[in-house]
Amino acid sequence: MPVNHRTPILAGLIVAACTVLAACSSTTASSTSTSAFNPVNWITPYKADVVQGNFISSEQVAQLRAGMSRNEVRNLLGTPLLASVFHADRWDYVFTMRRQGVAAQSFSYSVFFKGDLLDTFAGDAMPSETEFIAKMDQRRKLGKVPPLEATPAQLEAAAKKMPAPASTSSTEATRAEPPVASYPPLESPRQ
Repeated sequence: MPVNHRTPILAGLIVAACTVLAACSSTTASSTSTSAFNPVNWITPYKADVVQGNFISSEQVAQLRAGMSRNEVRNLLGTPLLASVFHADRWDYVFTMRRQGVAAQSFSYSVFFKGDLLDTFAGDAMPSETEFIAKMDQRRKLGKVPPLEATPAQLEAAAKKMPAPASTSSTEATRAEPPVASYPPLESPRQ
């Protein structure tokens, strides 16, 4: 293609690109984010589920009893996220869950000690372990899984379809064995 024919095509492409960019910049921010015709809304990047802090289940909270030692509480709930020097008798457990398409959820639980023994404990209603796993499990549900066990009727029908083993003599049995495979050496011979 001669050089003098490229210039009008290139100029037309530049004008088209500028027109598209000018049209994109003239829309307001609110209409851009909600518009179905905006190419930015067509593709959403993957965002990993993020759990920060110490997850405490409702089963763990149910095991708390007044009078437990600090070590027993630490063994049950784990290391506290917040243990202040100024409030040595209070431990705070906080965790947040951030998932794509769902508002961030935050849970907190506090335990209070008198001396070395647990006195009181209070906080948000914690999810059970199964609820927590169900919230984190985003995979597509495929429906009911069929049983992986054959019924006696199915086993009987399969046995009828299989051919009966033919009796063979010892000479035919030796002929039916596959030949011994011969493989080349792994290393090349030295020259």
